[in-house]
Amino acid sequence: MPILFNEIDNTITLTTKNSSYQMKIDKYGYLLHTYYGAPIESDMSYLIRGFDRGFSGNPYVAGNDRTYSLDQLPLEYPVEGNGDFRLTALSVKEAGVSGLDLLYKTHRIEKGKYSLKGLPTVQDQETVTLSVVLEDKAKGVEVELKYSVIEDTDTITRAAIIKNVGEGEIILQNAASVSLDFLYGDFNLIHFQGRHAHEREKVVTPITYADFSIGSRRGTSSHQHNPFVIIADKETTEDTGSCTALMLLYSGSFAFRCAKDQYDQTRAVMGVLDERFDYSLLKGEEFVTPECAISFSLNGFSTLSHNSHKLVREHITHGPWALKRRPILINNWEATYFDFNKEKLIKIAKQAKELGVEMLVLDDGWFGHRWDDNRGLGDWFVNEEKLGGTLSSLVEEVNEMGLKFGLWIEPEMVNEDSLLYKEHPEFAFTLPGHKPIRSRNQLVLDFSQTKVVEYIFNMISKVIDSAHIEYIKMDMNRSLADVCSQDCSQGKVLYKYTLGVYDFLQRLLNRYPNLLIEGCSGGGGRFDAGMLYYTPQIWTSDNTDAIERTLIQYGTSFAYPISSMGSHVSAVPNHQTGRITPLNTRSVVAMVGSFGYELDLNKLSIEEKDEVKKQTDSFKELYEVIHNGLYYRLTDPTVNKEFVSYLNVTTDKKEALLSIVTLSTQGNPLNKYVRLKGLEEDINYYNSFDKKVYKGSSLMHGGILLPYESGEYNAYQMHFKAVN
Repeated sequence: MPILFNEIDNTITLTTKNSSYQMKIDKYGYLLHTYYGAPIESDMSYLIRGFDRGFSGNPYVAGNDRTYSLDQLPLEYPVEGNGDFRLTALSVKEAGVSGLDLLYKTHRIEKGKYSLKGLPTVQDQETVTLSVVLEDKAKGVEVELKYSVIEDTDTITRAAIIKNVGEGEIILQNAASVSLDFLYGDFNLIHFQGRHAHEREKVVTPITYADFSIGSRRGTSSHQHNPFVIIADKETTEDTGSCTALMLLYSGSFAFRCAKDQYDQTRAVMGVLDERFDYSLLKGEEFVTPECAISFSLNGFSTLSHNSHKLVREHITHGPWALKRRPILINNWEATYFDFNKEKLIKIAKQAKELGVEMLVLDDGWFGHRWDDNRGLGDWFVNEEKLGGTLSSLVEEVNEMGLKFGLWIEPEMVNEDSLLYKEHPEFAFTLPGHKPIRSRNQLVLDFSQTKVVEYIFNMISKVIDSAHIEYIKMDMNRSLADVCSQDCSQGKVLYKYTLGVYDFLQRLLNRYPNLLIEGCSGGGGRFDAGMLYYTPQIWTSDNTDAIERTLIQYGTSFAYPISSMGSHVSAVPNHQTGRITPLNTRSVVAMVGSFGYELDLNKLSIEEKDEVKKQTDSFKELYEVIHNGLYYRLTDPTVNKEFVSYLNVTTDKKEALLSIVTLSTQGNPLNKYVRLKGLEEDINYYNSFDKKVYKGSSLMHGGILLPYESGEYNAYQMHFKAVN
């Protein structure tokens, strides 16, 4: 059994293939966190020793035992107000007074995976769920801690449901999803910071005695920080050392906090942001935290990433597109921006079809009076003047060529210059008595209101119903600032807004179960596991520069699978950086993702068109190894400024794809080598690049000599196949 309760020592142990997680109900009824790491089989509370600590209070129930203090014990779900002065997971105010003291009430172990109302969760009906109920009788508060074990990914999921079982109102001022205590250790925090067009750069920060926090105040998970972190021993590398990942399945404002305490114990807490969060619960009401998936690796970051990739692909993303090959697409945005008509689109589609592309996506500008980005958002009806007829006639013509058709939408936004805003200004967030905060000259619709979600969904579904639409790119191009709702208190609205976004996505999938949805928020501003529940891929960044993308995709790969990364070949000079890179390099980089094109193929030379045809053929041939194989980061572009290399290996180890992108060039250069990973030592591999055969052991221990070619930003792919 993956979850076992030992009645003798009152421990509950959760076990995956390569990890154990343990808690203990102690003699006073407090729920201790005794262990998380490599597999164990005994009561790990022997590691805990109490002392008479100065200025650390003692619960009344402990009597005169000054060695017992919650300020030094590892706790499963720490709360404010019971003598623990460290970071807390839960803070509750009742009758104007803050404070809580949670004691064990009961627990149960059941077959199947729990679900969370209105929220995305990991899916695995073959698993087992643990529910532990803690209570504060005086406050009338119950907390139900939920756990499930996803054995094949070494993952344990966590969430909390806070219930008001008293008579009066209570107010949640902080309600985290997970808290993890480490009794000892010297750790680094690996987190992923950035900005628009420069997302998810890996940052290594030592965990010290200072409270350290990252998160988002923007109403989305944000470009600035990602709701995925790693706590690692300082010696941990890609292949060795202990590390723990926390992945929050949530797309709204969040917070992660960690610190060493005065006794060198480390605590990490993750969940919804507590700023602008005052969540009132009346009698009988409850609050559900987002789910957090945690995973442990004894063998470095690569194994941790493989766990996360498998979890997302097989247990988070659902529907027919979770594991299915997605079509190679061409998006017209960087080819035309707003300046398009039916003739231009058909011309792009015809050329794309000839070169092996499988879908045309019509981006921003097809609806309302959307002639530029200052107007039209919210008016989800087809601009037939611009398209020279109905959307259906355009789609039919594209379909007749043998191409699928997709549309861009931005359902959460509205321009003041729109029919929707003129009819329903109350649908948009604004502070009473204040003029609205604009960003990209648009306002945010109040998706915390069900009626707003329904209104927008009905408009967009009419468009989808009118034509054979097989793909939607769902964008979101600003942060939430002046947040105030007519339907709920300001302390609830950000959480309910996120649930409204999920509601909209679920409505789409319910009505159009075969629809492929790609998430987007100015690129990677909402690239998180919550969105990946609904959208199998997300536009990784608005920055399509191939060299910049190597860094962005490197950071993204720590948490999220290759199949989830929207990545396209774009024009040069690049529209974001002005950089000129070879067409082959742009293709090698874009293949680490969903793969597509973001340019006017008609403007390419005959030689370049021939190269594009080879690229689309190659991607179709290599799809299995790229998207369904294991991904290895062979170099760190934040350290190695000369080249970046990465490797895809099929799970049977019979096929591998090595990709190399040069980042700098030198006169009289040194030879460059890279060691491969994940191969079978005794297998011979044929390398299609140099047409030679290599032993797996040679490639992994000796490595391979990289090719040299003068010029900037060259790239190469070496396809290895097992041979007798």
